[in-house]
Amino acid sequence: MVNEVWMCGKVYSAPMDAKAPGGMNRRAALQTGAVLSAGALLAAGRAAAAPRSSTMTITCVIRYQIDPFQREAFKQYAENWGRIIPKNGGHLIGYFLPYEGTNDVGWGLIAFDSLASYERYKQRLKTDVEAQENFKLAQSKRFILREERNFVEVVDGTFEIPAKPV
Repeated sequence: MVNEVWMCGKVYSAPMDAKAPGGMNRRAALQTGAVLSAGALLAAGRAAAAPRSSTMTITCVIRYQIDPFQREAFKQYAENWGRIIPKNGGHLIGYFLPYEGTNDVGWGLIAFDSLASYERYKQRLKTDVEAQENFKLAQSKRFILREERNFVEVVDGTFEIPAKPV
């Protein structure tokens, strides 16, 4: 698993087991699992309509520490990505706002065919006017306090499995 942490405009990358900024603790791992499960449930609703790709995909799980008093600003930022991400080559699984429990953590899940696809996507964002405006919105309002990116892959046989009647 790759871990990128964005703090003060700098990116730190390290393996998850390294003692680096953003090393995932048990609580963060559980939160990530909950968000991935929510993303899987959303994707399951679309599974019948679209055949599953035969290529291996990765999912970029973005964990945002946000200012809880600027929840609506973060919501607008997330809604903007709903238009920007697909047109630049990312498969947007969804953005998630805090609902119950922790009030300062939001999530974004974006799927790619490979890390190379993700790198091309990042290059496209640098020239997309709407993406640059959205980055500036976040910087000017300062509602994102910290941003972490982790890249995960699906374990075959464990994704999009519906609940059985009990």
